[in-house]
Amino acid sequence: MYDLGEQLDGRMVAPGTNILVKGPPLTGKRRLARQILAHGLDADQGAIVITTRDSARRVARQFGFDDEDEARAIGIVDCVTEHVGRSTTDTLTVKYATSPVDITGIGLGFSNFIEYFYGDLGRERNRVMVDSLSTLLMYATLQTVFEFMHAITSRVDDVDAVGVHVIESTAHDEQTLHTIEQLFDGTVELDESGIVGVDLPTEAESANP
Repeated sequence: MYDLGEQLDGRMVAPGTNILVKGPPLTGKRRLARQILAHGLDADQGAIVITTRDSARRVARQFGFDDEDEARAIGIVDCVTEHVGRSTTDTLTVKYATSPVDITGIGLGFSNFIEYFYGDLGRERNRVMVDSLSTLLMYATLQTVFEFMHAITSRVDDVDAVGVHVIESTAHDEQTLHTIEQLFDGTVELDESGIVGVDLPTEAESANP
């Protein structure tokens, strides 16, 4: 089981669980998702972040270390830096996609980190964050994003990781949200007051899917 940390009162979820963190702007969704990944890093687990909003350097600093710190088991798929015209070079800890439209490049970077973490590093417990689905939906159709996220969440399930994926709930109509939510095992909802809804599989449900 994976401990999600004190922000969620020590809730536990089974390997392979994918969680959607949703809410309006400025409600702490991304911070909560990072805290869930950071809790895993503190427990010597790996973390993979697909970022469509911030550069790899900024993401690394949000986790409290330098983007070139290869001693930490974190991998960042950066969809931002090339998109704004800056030169890039892949490293052990950062893989670059050309933009949030580059679904193939994002998927390749993610797959490379999965193989590296489980193979080269021997990490059997890893956490995955996609920040955010809303940016992907700005650049691609709902069907394209659904198919891409189906591949990501299925891979998370296959390798017994945990996925924490962020979406701006007020940026999309109800049909889009309903379609996207079908991909996830549970949700955490926030508003301006903080966490207002937690719908995650219980330990019994996880043990007997």
